[in-house]
Amino acid sequence: MPARSLLAFDYGLKHIGVAQGQTVTQTASPLCVLKAKDGQPNWQQVEQLLTEWQPDLVIVGLPLNMDGSPSEMSARANKFANRVHGRFGVAVETIDERLSSYEAKGQVIERSGQRNFGQQTVDAIAAQLILQSWFNKQG
Repeated sequence: MPARSLLAFDYGLKHIGVAQGQTVTQTASPLCVLKAKDGQPNWQQVEQLLTEWQPDLVIVGLPLNMDGSPSEMSARANKFANRVHGRFGVAVETIDERLSSYEAKGQVIERSGQRNFGQQTVDAIAAQLILQSWFNKQG
C-alpha cells in the first residue's frame, strides 16, 4: 500500500484543531489551531494547509452524543467536512470523536500539570487523537 498523507480536523465553533500524519508509520502530530467564527474558519488558512501538506485524505472528527446519536455539533462538523471536500476536491472521511477533547485535556494536565488550556494546543492534540483513532481502525 503506498504511503498516504493525512490531515485531521477537530471541528469546533471557536477553534478547529489540525493534525497531520501518514500511513507508513501510522503516527499523527498536532499541527496548529485555526480560529473560527461560529464554526467558520478562515478558508484561506485551510487552503494553505491543504497546499502545504497535500493530504491524500482529510479526517474530520464527528462529535456524536454519548449514545452514538448525532448532535447539533456533529451536523455542523459534517457540513464542515462537506465544505472542505466541495471547495478543495480532497477526499474527506468523518470518524467518531466523542472523547477526543476530554482525552486531550487529560494529556495536557498530565504533561504540564496545568489546567490553563488557553495556553495549550488542546484542539490540535484532539485532532492528533482523532487521526490516531482512524489509524487504529485501519488495523
